[in-house]
Formats: sequence, C-alpha cells, structure tokens
Amino acid sequence: MTFVVTDNCVKCKYTDCVAVCPVDAFFEGPNFLAIDPAICIDCALCVPECPAEAIVQDTELTEAQEPYLAINAELSQQWPNITEVIAPPEDADSWNGVPDKLPLLER
Repeated sequence: MTFVVTDNCVKCKYTDCVAVCPVDAFFEGPNFLAIDPAICIDCALCVPECPAEAIVQDTELTEAQEPYLAINAELSQQWPNITEVIAPPEDADSWNGVPDKLPLLER
C-alpha cells in the first residue's frame, strides 16, 4: 500500500508533508508533488500535514483520483527528491479546492 498525491495538490504544492516523511518519498515537480510508491511505507504521517487534503491512501482513491496512482509512480521517477519545506506558490490558496486540475499539471 501507498499514499497518493491527488488533484488538489496541482498548483497548490504545499510542502508541509515532506518534512514529516521518514523515508523521503516525496518528489517535486513544477506545480505538484508526487510520492514514490516503492519508497512509501504507508505510515500516514503526511496526511494530516497537507493543508490541501490532497494525500489519499491508494485503497481509498475515488474513481476520479485513480489516475493519480500511476501519475505519482511515473513522476516520482523523473523529478528530484524533496525533503524540506519550501514556500508554496504565491497563489496556492486561490487554487486550493479548485476541482479538475489534472490538465494544469506541469510535467
């Protein structure tokens, strides 16, 4: 099992979650974070840290969130590892809660 970063992270990219990850499973892209499912130990420490509530256990994904399992696996292999909190984008709060952001994901 693994946790998955989902749609609400797109353009929000809060990084509070990375600081609590004991195995450094987060990877940073231009406007999204991804979790490497091979590294994630299913500890759930990141879930309450995400202000956007964008992290979901793979067994709890909705149908709309299911594509994010493969997206996290793919992008975590391409992007650099992130282990420290950085400032979110200036407009992150305005994107928090906006639905259907997959087309806005920058790879």
